[in-house]
Amino acid sequence: MRKTAAAVMAFAILMTASGFTSEEFSLADLSNYQREYKSESIGACSASSTKTYEDYSLITSTGSAQYKYIHEKMTVDETTGLLIDEDGFIGVAMGWQFGEIGSRYYVVLDTGIVIPVVKVDSKSASHVPNGCSVEGGGSMLEFVIDDELAYDYFGGTNGLVSNGNFNNYEYFKGKITDVEAVLDEKLEEGVTYDTVVTETTKDTEQSASKTILKGGY
Repeated sequence: MRKTAAAVMAFAILMTASGFTSEEFSLADLSNYQREYKSESIGACSASSTKTYEDYSLITSTGSAQYKYIHEKMTVDETTGLLIDEDGFIGVAMGWQFGEIGSRYYVVLDTGIVIPVVKVDSKSASHVPNGCSVEGGGSMLEFVIDDELAYDYFGGTNGLVSNGNFNNYEYFKGKITDVEAVLDEKLEEGVTYDTVVTETTKDTEQSASKTILKGGY
């Protein structure tokens, strides 16, 4: 199954290429996070504020793209328990609309905060048949974490990290207003980029990981 859609290239204008790295990772920096790479808007297929999680240790199929990417490209942040790549993109599970493992996005919230994410696992097609989010307002983003470290950092009153929904955390709180596909080319400081229209294609992808989710969908 394939989906093709027109996407507007929404390159950041006059932005300083800063971002953050795995060596200088702080969630507080999301309050003034600035894109480091060129990106194109693909729109928000869901505005849900729900943001669930799964423990990365449950991804056990050693031959899967998910397992290889996590163990070769991602680092567990010892403070937050989040998985991050070398540019500070946060590991998440997403539906098949969001392409292959390793695809990176800027997720824009209605608070103005931009969350840099990288798809490290695929949401099961049985849970998200539309390839985006669970029907009825379920999550589009599912953080992939070390749940023991994350529980120590984010807390929770019901045994679940952030009570099962990272929307309870101040820098992740908010509805999704846009999703931008991250391109390979970095932004240049002080350069203005034009807006153009292009076509993007996404392929169906099935999850090769064990589907055990925490905190609902």
